[in-house]
Amino acid sequence: MEYTTPKPRELIAIIEPDGGYALDWQYVNKDVEEYCAKFQQNIYDMYLADRDMALLMLGAAKKNVVLPETVEYLFKVASAFVKCLSRNPDLEALREKAKGLPEDKEQDELLAEAPFINGAEYLDRHWITCAWDKLNKIFSKEMKKHQGTVAEYFISKNPDIHFAGKVYFHLVESKKEDYPFALLATYAAEPSAVGKARHLPLKNALMEYGQNSKKLLELLSTVNKAAGQSQFISGLVETGEIFYPIGLYPDEAYTFLKEVPLYESAGVLCRIPNWWRKKAESLKMSVSIGEKAASFVGLDALVDFNVHLSLGGEKITVEELNKLVSESEGLAFIKGKWVEVDPIKLRETLAAYEHAKREAERGELTMMEAMRMQLSAEKLLNIKDNICEVEVSNGEWLETILAQLKSPDNIKAVGCGANFNATLREYQQKGLGWLYTMKELGLGACLADDMGLGKTIQVIALLNSIRMKKEERVLLVVPASLISNWTSEIARFAPMLKHYVIHPQESRIVTEADDSSGGVYITTYGMLLRLEWIKQTEWDIIVLDEAQAIKNAGTKQSKTVKQLKARSRIALTGTPVENRLSDLWSIFDFLNKGLLGSAKEFTEFSKKLKENSEGYAKLKQMISPFIMRRLKTDKSIIADLPEKIEMKTYSTLSKRQAALYSSMVDELQRKLETTEGIERKGLVLAALTKFKQICNHPDQYLGQHTYAENESGKYQRLREICETIYEKRERVIVFTQFKEITEPIAAFLKDVFQHEGLVLHGETPVAKRKDIVARFQGHEYVPFMVLSIKAGGVGLNLTAANHVIHFDRWWNPAVENQATDRAFRIGQRKNVLVHKFITKGTVEEKIDRMIEEKIKITSEIMPDMNERWITEMDSRQLMDLFRLTV
Repeated sequence: MEYTTPKPRELIAIIEPDGGYALDWQYVNKDVEEYCAKFQQNIYDMYLADRDMALLMLGAAKKNVVLPETVEYLFKVASAFVKCLSRNPDLEALREKAKGLPEDKEQDELLAEAPFINGAEYLDRHWITCAWDKLNKIFSKEMKKHQGTVAEYFISKNPDIHFAGKVYFHLVESKKEDYPFALLATYAAEPSAVGKARHLPLKNALMEYGQNSKKLLELLSTVNKAAGQSQFISGLVETGEIFYPIGLYPDEAYTFLKEVPLYESAGVLCRIPNWWRKKAESLKMSVSIGEKAASFVGLDALVDFNVHLSLGGEKITVEELNKLVSESEGLAFIKGKWVEVDPIKLRETLAAYEHAKREAERGELTMMEAMRMQLSAEKLLNIKDNICEVEVSNGEWLETILAQLKSPDNIKAVGCGANFNATLREYQQKGLGWLYTMKELGLGACLADDMGLGKTIQVIALLNSIRMKKEERVLLVVPASLISNWTSEIARFAPMLKHYVIHPQESRIVTEADDSSGGVYITTYGMLLRLEWIKQTEWDIIVLDEAQAIKNAGTKQSKTVKQLKARSRIALTGTPVENRLSDLWSIFDFLNKGLLGSAKEFTEFSKKLKENSEGYAKLKQMISPFIMRRLKTDKSIIADLPEKIEMKTYSTLSKRQAALYSSMVDELQRKLETTEGIERKGLVLAALTKFKQICNHPDQYLGQHTYAENESGKYQRLREICETIYEKRERVIVFTQFKEITEPIAAFLKDVFQHEGLVLHGETPVAKRKDIVARFQGHEYVPFMVLSIKAGGVGLNLTAANHVIHFDRWWNPAVENQATDRAFRIGQRKNVLVHKFITKGTVEEKIDRMIEEKIKITSEIMPDMNERWITEMDSRQLMDLFRLTV
C-alpha cells in the first residue's frame, strides 16, 4: 500500500531529556506559504545533519514567518541564548570562551511560555541549562573555525541582531528633591589582571583615549547611533553632558525610560529600576474568588468574589486614583514608589472597576464563571484590552478544593470494593481516590495517564467501589476493538460487577437500560449513532475510552457523544493534547461544557497565545484540576514500575476471519478421525500455523495481497495503539514469526504513521542490516520497524523504540523475551511497553492461558517450551483448544 498525500505539512518539535529535542513533520489542513515551507525545510535539513548546530542557527535566524508553535518555542529558547551572547560587551575578546548563562528569571519566563508540546514532562530549569550548554559548545566550535569577528558571523545569518557596545546607561533614583533621578553613562574598560571587566564613568574614556582617538569614536559608536534616533540623547551628546552624572526631572526620566528599547537596539545596555521593567504590574485590578465556602460543590455552585485596585504593588483607593487622574502623563511618586501615570487608562480602569464591583455585590458568579476568569477576566468583567492587568486569585475555600484536586496525595484513600482481584499500585490508588472525589464533586474528569499505566483498572476499581453503595448505571463508550479488552478485564478484576455489551458482535444484545438496576453498559462510538435510546437514557456515569475519538468537535460522532445525559463524566486518553489546542477544547466540551468557553471564544483565545504566550501558563493552571496525567518518566512513577511493562492486548475476529476459522476447525476435525502417528503430529502443527495466519489476517492464510484493515481485528487494534505512539512521536518494533506478513504490516503502518518504516527478516542481506539499525536509531523520525522473530530476535540494538508489539505469538516465552530485549537493553532510557496480541475466543487465547498457568505452577519460564507439546493432546482436547468460543 503506497501512502501519498497532497496535503501541506509543517514541522513539529518534541522535547527530549537533558536539553535534547527532535523535529518531525505533520500534515495539516491549511495552506502553508511557500517561503514558510522552505524555511522549515532548511531547519529540518540542518537538524538531520547536526541538531545542536540547527538549534543555534534557528536562534540566529532572521525569521520573517510564523512558525508552528512548538518550533516557535525552540526558536525562543535559542534566540534567548543568542541575545544573551549579543549583550556581552566582551564577546569579541572572549570569542570561543564566551558563554551564555540563563538567569533564573529568564528560565522561569521560558518555562511559563511553553506551549502544549510532546515531552513537556522534561521541560524544567535543568532542560534549559542543558540546552544552553549544548549551544555554548557548538558556538565555541564555530568560533574556532570562523576567521572574522563574532558580529560578522551572526550578522551574516541575521542583520537585525544588535550587539552590545561597551557603553552602559544607568538610571537610578536620587534623594535630591529637585532632581529625583540621576543618569550616568559608563563603559567597560579592558579587563584587570584578575580578568574581571571594570565599569568606569564615561568621562574616564576622554582621558584614556583622547578626544580625537579612533578608539574613542569606536567606543561611542553605539551612543552616536542612539543619538541619531533620540532627540533626548542627541542633546546630551551635543552638550557633552553624556560624559558626566546628571540629574533628571521626572518628565526627562520618563522620556528616557520609554526610549530604552531604542537605546538597546543601538547597542547601548541600560540598567534601570525594576519597577519599570515590571511596569505591567504598575496598575492592576485584583479579583479574589471563593473566599467563603459555597453551599455545594460543582460548576453551577455560586461563589463570592471581590475586587480591589493596586498601583505599584500597593492597594490604592478610588479617591487616590481620582487624584492621579487629574495629573499629567508621566511618573508620579505615590506611597513611596514611582509609578507610570496614564490618565486615559486610569479613567477607563476606574470605570471597569466600578462595573466589576457592582458584579461582585450581586454575588451571582458561578464556579464555572469564576474558573473561566483565569483565562478571560477582561471579557467577563467588560474590560477593554490593555487598560490594565487583571490578576485573578482563588480565595481560601476555592484554593483548598483545587489544591486537593491538583495534588491527589491529599485526597482520602478509597477502597476498591469487595471481590476486587488485584492490588493497585500506589499511583493507581491515588488515581482511584481522585476519580471518586471528582465524581462526588460533580466535576468532569480526564484520566490521561500514559499508555501502560493502567487507566482501565483504575476505572474498574472505581465502578466496583461505587457498586458497594449503589449499583449505578454506567455507559462505557469504547472503540469496537476494545470491547474484548474491557469485558476480559472486568471479568478478571471485578467479577461481581454486572456488565452488558451493546454491540452486534455479542449474541445477546441489550436493547435498553433497565431502570430498576444498574451495571456497566459497554458500547461503541459507532453504535451511539444508531441507537436513539442510549441518548435518551439518564446515565449516572459516562466513561469515554480513547476519548481522542471526539477531538474533532465538528464530526457527527463528537456531536452525538455530547448529546448524552449524565450526572458524572470521565474521559480516558493517553494523549489529551500534544500539539492541537482544539483537541483539548473538544474533550472539555464533553467533560465540563462551557468551562473553556464556546468554540469561537476558545479559537480567539488560542490566536492571542501567538502574541502573548503567557496565556499558556494560565490555561495549564485552569485545566490542571480536571486532568490527572502521570507519565512513565515521572520520578514518582518510575520507582513503582517494572522497567518492562507487559500487557495483553485483545482483538476480535472479523466476520471473514470467523468464517475461515470455523471452516478450518470443521476440516481439522474430519482429518483427525483418519490420521495418526507422525502424520497426525504434522497435521496438528500445520493447522496451528493456519489458525495463526487466519488470526493475523485472512489474506495471509489465503495468500492474497489486499490486506484490508476492516478484515482483521489485529489490524484495527494495531492502528489504535500506533496512533497513540505516533501522537507522542515514540517508536515501536513489531515482531511476527511470518516473513510473508512483514511487508503488508509495514505498508499498513506507513499509512498509520504517515512515515516510512523499516523491515528486517531472514532474507534481508547481512550487509544491509547495520544500515537499517543505524537509521532506526538516528535523529530522523523512523517510527516503526517490522521484524521476523527469527531474524530480529538476537544481535540487534534497537533502544530508540520503547514499544514492542508481538503481532502473533511464538508461544515460547524465552524466545519472546529474547526478542523484546532488542529494545529493553543497555542504552534504553525509557520504560519499555510490551503488547502481546491475543485474538479473543481462539486458540491464541486458550494457549496463552495454558502457558500462564504452566508458568505459575513451575514458577519459572521453561526455555525449551515449544509448540510440539500441543501434538500430544488427544482429539477431544485438540478440538476444545481450536474451537471458536465467541
